[in-house]
Amino acid sequence: MAIANKICSLGRRIYRFAASVSGVIALVIILWGCTANDFNAGAIAWKTYSNSRYGFEFPYPSNWTSLAAPANDDGIAFISLQDNSVEIRGWASHQLPNAQESVKKIKSNFQTAQGVSGVMVVEVDQQVGSMTLTLTQSQVKYCLRGRSKSQKFPDYYRLFYYIAQQYRISKF
Repeated sequence: MAIANKICSLGRRIYRFAASVSGVIALVIILWGCTANDFNAGAIAWKTYSNSRYGFEFPYPSNWTSLAAPANDDGIAFISLQDNSVEIRGWASHQLPNAQESVKKIKSNFQTAQGVSGVMVVEVDQQVGSMTLTLTQSQVKYCLRGRSKSQKFPDYYRLFYYIAQQYRISKF
């Protein structure tokens, strides 16, 4: 029940929308957000992406394909074979000491199953909807973003949320 309350609270506090689409999309996303814990992860075959450079991992649907990894090995992106506009992207970077101070001013509103607290931001405009999770540990900033076309975002919200919950930092 605490998770459902957190999700509903998140739905009321975080969303920013373009004026022309906001009413309908806001209602749909908030209603879906309140039931995100009902997501049936067992119905999906999963693989796990592991990043050895920064020590993080997250699950992704096994039937999704990866885009070319960047040369610096800071992360990866996966796209749905059903709709290549749907993407999950995970990456990390070292932070400058002064940058960490500004991140601490943003209040955490999300916690992974591992117990790592972070900031989740959901944004939907006329074209694109996205959910971005940012976690900061030591001098490293970890990010996970799920995005899709805005009209399909409610269909993918629970998938993105589940993946964010399962995000793990091995150096935690």
